[in-house]
Amino acid sequence: MPTLLTNASLLDADGRRDGWVLIDGDRIAAAGLTGVDAPAPATTTIDLHGRTLTPGFIDLHGHGGGGAAFDNGAEEIATALAVHRSHGTTRSVISLVANPLVDVRESLSLVAGLAEADPTIVGAHLEGPFLAIGRRGAHAPEFLRQPDPQTIQGLIDAGRGTIRQVTIAPELPGALDAVRQFADAGIVVAIGHTEADEHIARAAFDAGATLVTHVFNAMPGIHHRDPGPIAAAFDDDRVALELVADGVHVHPSIVQMVFRAAPHRVALVTDAMAAAGGADGHYRLGSLNVDVRDGIAHLADTSTIAGSTLTQDSALRHAVMVAGVHESAAVEALTRTPACVLGRDDEWGSLAAGYAADLVVLDEHWRVERVWAAGAEVGASA
Repeated sequence: MPTLLTNASLLDADGRRDGWVLIDGDRIAAAGLTGVDAPAPATTTIDLHGRTLTPGFIDLHGHGGGGAAFDNGAEEIATALAVHRSHGTTRSVISLVANPLVDVRESLSLVAGLAEADPTIVGAHLEGPFLAIGRRGAHAPEFLRQPDPQTIQGLIDAGRGTIRQVTIAPELPGALDAVRQFADAGIVVAIGHTEADEHIARAAFDAGATLVTHVFNAMPGIHHRDPGPIAAAFDDDRVALELVADGVHVHPSIVQMVFRAAPHRVALVTDAMAAAGGADGHYRLGSLNVDVRDGIAHLADTSTIAGSTLTQDSALRHAVMVAGVHESAAVEALTRTPACVLGRDDEWGSLAAGYAADLVVLDEHWRVERVWAAGAEVGASA
């Protein structure tokens, strides 16, 4: 039944304008400007009273929420996704930490089945096992390994065409061949959890890597005599950069710098673990214990950051209100850019006819009021 959202302040990568959007099924049937384009007829009309309307947010990298983890089966995946959907995330990539290979393959198979049934589940992200042990972060060292063609093919087969992203440390033996193998299978390859220098990073990009996993975290920083992988990514227009804008992973000044250094190539991600949308306490991330205090997740009894408790609406607020990122650039980093990373920018991430009816209504404080995912209203956060 067609639904007209009228009297809205439309905001996407193209900027802000007053207008309306018509939803019909799981698509935007029409969109127009107030006073210029006549709204199409609809069964239901919803007056948004000038509220901001953006495309639905796309999270390339998250591990859970609401007390549930993506590695722990279908029920916990559903619980975590419900939390993130209420905060505006309408398309989610299910990120998996390093675990025994048999468990990873089972998780990939499960996610493949869920993605076939639920279009808001985009597929899986393998954040491991091909990571540098010295930059492993919250990944159990005993499950890390060097890439080899047989192992890679086994993972690809288990994913049944639904692995969307894999993170690789490109300095590992065989890693550049692994980048090519994954890229040839249509999988987005990210460099991350790495000791790579600038030259190895550039070689990985030339081999087919097009993304950096949570830039600045779990990798060498920028040094004036050793620029490292981050500068290499800034310099390569083929490469997008994940950014965790929670005030913990990256300083607000660095958030602003990344947006200026790589315009239209920043993807705001949550890297959220089970405590996102929940309370402080004790949690698990894969096989590791995590303590959450004051909303900050660390591996138990260490100072190592173990994901975040972020939701994407909070990332938007932080980027705009704290880091000073322009509103359309911040929304682009939650919508069009991740859609481009996934090769789906022809159907996700814009307020235009023919695009998915993934929509978020925000109040004047950038807080979510209503959400539609694939045309169905899913509720809003408190």
